[in-house]
Amino acid sequence: MDVRPLHPLFAAELIGADLTRPIEPALVDTVEEAMARYAVVVVRGQGHISDQDHIRFSRAFGPLELPPNLMFKRSDTPRRFAPELYDASNLDAHGNIAAADSLNRKYSKGNELFHTDSSFNSLPTKWSLLLGHIVTPEKGETEFVDTRVAWDRLPDEMKAKCETLTVQHNVWRSRERAGFDNIEALKKSLPAVEQPLVRVSASGRKALYIGSHADHIVGWDIEEGRAFLQDLVDRATTPDMVYAHKWQQGDLVIWDNRCTMHRATTFDYLAHKRDLRRTTINEYGEERAANEGLVAAA
Repeated sequence: MDVRPLHPLFAAELIGADLTRPIEPALVDTVEEAMARYAVVVVRGQGHISDQDHIRFSRAFGPLELPPNLMFKRSDTPRRFAPELYDASNLDAHGNIAAADSLNRKYSKGNELFHTDSSFNSLPTKWSLLLGHIVTPEKGETEFVDTRVAWDRLPDEMKAKCETLTVQHNVWRSRERAGFDNIEALKKSLPAVEQPLVRVSASGRKALYIGSHADHIVGWDIEEGRAFLQDLVDRATTPDMVYAHKWQQGDLVIWDNRCTMHRATTFDYLAHKRDLRRTTINEYGEERAANEGLVAAA
């Protein structure tokens, strides 16, 4: 196996892994080391693996975070793939391109803002692992930034301020900004949580824990806090800090949610099929949806 950098600041590709085979300790060690160093790792050439291979590989690094039960989505809708996976496609349950005004499309618009997966969950999310089953022939890149680099570049006085702050994260903030209008159902499905603004990454480097789910700073005026958080996002996403991943068939892209942000970019939604499937893993704990039990009680 060979690890090759993809960007001057972070991100790398792993060549030579076969995820259909038993997961050997050497592969686990290679991926853990590469993730600690690069934060984003692309495992090339995995178009032949099954959903179960994807899930088995993910579990070698932590327990799965299962997709949440969202009140506005029907639970009896047929699935195209294993229930442990998140859907990042433009397809309906039958594999056809979904209508532009579909509920899933409206909800997914929020992914076009820089964000950190599941920062609105109380469970400690570790990585996301997104596999390209069908990729678009043009556009549709996923953009990443390393918030360890963003932290390193902050002035000392801003670092001192950030280290004392706690931020409320909620998914409805990002969806509302993107035009999704079923906000009350989201509030009941996924309650807000509080997170520290600064985290220590697996590499030991400090990182900003920010993104579109970060609503406001606890104890601050709402608008003042939002302006401060947006300033941090703007500083973290200058063009020289962005790695834009151009998808190839069979790419498995892994990113560390504790020290990166990412966003989807647009493509011709109604002309090209796109089928991306994601696992998300936690640092520890049982395998369950982050809001398990909350919806029934709401």
